[in-house]
Amino acid sequence: MHQHEQTSGKHDHAPANFGRAFLIGISLNSIYVLAQVIFGILSHSLALLADAGHNLGDVLGLMMAWTASILARRLPSIRRTYGLRRTSILASLGNAILLLVAVGGISWEAIRRIFEPAAVSGVTVIWVAATGIVVNGISAWLFASGQKQDLNIKGAFLHMMSDATVSVGVVGVGIAILLTHWWWLDPIVSLFINIVIVWGTWGLLKESINLALDAVPEAVDLLAIRGFLEKLPGIQSVHDLHVWALSTTDNALTAHLVKTGSEENSNILVEACDTLKTHFGIGHVTLQIETDLIAQRCELLSDRVI
Repeated sequence: MHQHEQTSGKHDHAPANFGRAFLIGISLNSIYVLAQVIFGILSHSLALLADAGHNLGDVLGLMMAWTASILARRLPSIRRTYGLRRTSILASLGNAILLLVAVGGISWEAIRRIFEPAAVSGVTVIWVAATGIVVNGISAWLFASGQKQDLNIKGAFLHMMSDATVSVGVVGVGIAILLTHWWWLDPIVSLFINIVIVWGTWGLLKESINLALDAVPEAVDLLAIRGFLEKLPGIQSVHDLHVWALSTTDNALTAHLVKTGSEENSNILVEACDTLKTHFGIGHVTLQIETDLIAQRCELLSDRVI
């Protein structure tokens, strides 16, 4: 058995509480979805109905993200020693998939409408969509402060921003239809809006899948971390270095440090954990100190990556 010492940063990295933002966002968008469905049917506007479907997906996505943010704050247990933090990763992945599925359904109907255009009430479309810009703009603003630190919050933010973008496009459609009576503009613009949404969502989907597969988070420079650990006093080499996401806000690291000499290990561990926390944003650190002889016998050396 390897003799090792373990230490970790403070374990109080609970995600910021955006409960109020989620409550307001869900309430505003639920009311707006109902209004869009009613006026979309009355005005025969696919753009409004498409936007309503998109907004409904966002309401469900916000509920999912809110639930995940609450579960992520649950304390660890005997069964789940990391708690339920990873639910935030699953929620961000689910949000991305939900948005892409909604876009697919809307695009299918838009293509059908190109060949079978229907008369659309431009005035109704303009006013309902303009309201959407305000509703989605406020909702996006509520999540803006957390979207760079938390992928789950970023998913909610992107949903609201994509909705605001859709609403701007729908206003344009309403004005154009009002002036020209070109009904085919409604489905055409819906397709262009969907392309914009897919472009913005692809990054979220890719990053969510990577985190779900325990890939190194994009914001983490693994080679820089390795270089730092190798320069610690008395450290000869580093192997079995792993960094993965515990949630959309917390990262973890484990590594084996091969050490020369017999001096005290405490200072090395304190310096390593402090720097990994302050410079690399990793608060959960486990370091195994090995002598050169133990390192040669380490079974994990055979399947290491770096």
